[in-house]
Amino acid sequence: MSEKKKNICKGKTVLLVDDNIDLLTQIKNYLETLGMKVTTAESQADAEKLIAENDFNLAIFDLVLEHYDSGFILGYWAKKKNPAIPVIMITSVTSKTGIQFDAASEDARSWAKADVILDKDIRFEQLEREIRHLLK
Repeated sequence: MSEKKKNICKGKTVLLVDDNIDLLTQIKNYLETLGMKVTTAESQADAEKLIAENDFNLAIFDLVLEHYDSGFILGYWAKKKNPAIPVIMITSVTSKTGIQFDAASEDARSWAKADVILDKDIRFEQLEREIRHLLK
């Protein structure tokens, strides 16, 4: 692995938002092993304040927080402030309802305000692969 690829995550700032404290902690710990600086929030309201007050290199949002569309709203605010910020949405909606979201097309990324949408039954290797792809 090239040194550049190896260090692409090092020092990058991430806003991680999820109301599931166990998952939030697990993802935070994993991102920190990649050398990332992680700021967390457990609610849409707290995340909105953090977006307004900080600049992040990456955002990872749970879709459903206080509202069913909290992740989409946070994606909107993050992209409004910085259109270039990569946004990853994580959700368990598909497994619970059968409704599937993806960000495969430009149209889907446009309305969802997410660059990648992952199922909450997340594998860290998959998350890391997506992060590396978005940050390059």
